[in-house]
Amino acid sequence: MKLAAYQFGVTGCIADNLNKMLGAIGEAASQGVSLIVFPECALTGYPPYDMASAGDVNADAVEQALGELQDAADRSGIHVLVGTVARYQEHVYNRAYFLSPGEPAQQYGKRALYGWDSDNFMPGSGSGVFEIDGVRIGVRICFEVRFPEFFRELYRERTDLNIVLFYDTSAENDLHRYELLKSHLLTRAVENVTPVLSVNSIGQAGVPATYQTAPTCMLDASGNVLAESERSVEGMLVYDFSKRKLNFGEIGRKLFSDKLTGRSEG
Repeated sequence: MKLAAYQFGVTGCIADNLNKMLGAIGEAASQGVSLIVFPECALTGYPPYDMASAGDVNADAVEQALGELQDAADRSGIHVLVGTVARYQEHVYNRAYFLSPGEPAQQYGKRALYGWDSDNFMPGSGSGVFEIDGVRIGVRICFEVRFPEFFRELYRERTDLNIVLFYDTSAENDLHRYELLKSHLLTRAVENVTPVLSVNSIGQAGVPATYQTAPTCMLDASGNVLAESERSVEGMLVYDFSKRKLNFGEIGRKLFSDKLTGRSEG
């Protein structure tokens, strides 16, 4: 199953972000991709970077854009995972939408809210587990990568691949933060014996002095970096993913993880 992660400079303009994503879906279709993923809040932009507050986002425009992405998924046969600001009744959420060809949309809402997130959003819900052709995929959003408990939930759900959507950028060229967040991804992969794919915004569009501070990359279940996009450069990472047999060390980690989580073998 070919995976694609598209990193770009997200803006506060839904139409501009949507056009980027529709172009990326077309490019992915030409390469035989099954699933393409976009960053946290990629459809709308992320407050306060791209707008003063999440309440400034036009909910009708979000719904229409999600419909266009669903249409693109239906036409291309590609599954789409995209982050967005979403409104339900009087509440606003930071969500990831999973759009499958010919199927109703599914969603997962970010639960680890702090700082700007807690100022703008209500805690989300959902398991964050989706399936494509027998491959179980777990989704988490940005700050959640710092907490092993969120990924232990996915371990109990027997996910085959975990995906993290980031919007993590800085006005400073903070390589330490970039490597720190990569180390969190490595640890989540190793402790759960599960490959991880991440995707991030490359910085604020039109603002040259912003830098990507979390990677777009593919890691295996032992934390090896299999592919990584060039930092702060727009583009699409494509990786041919398949489930594989565990090696000696991975078998040992799975054995003890099963004991620690109370998960039966399977």
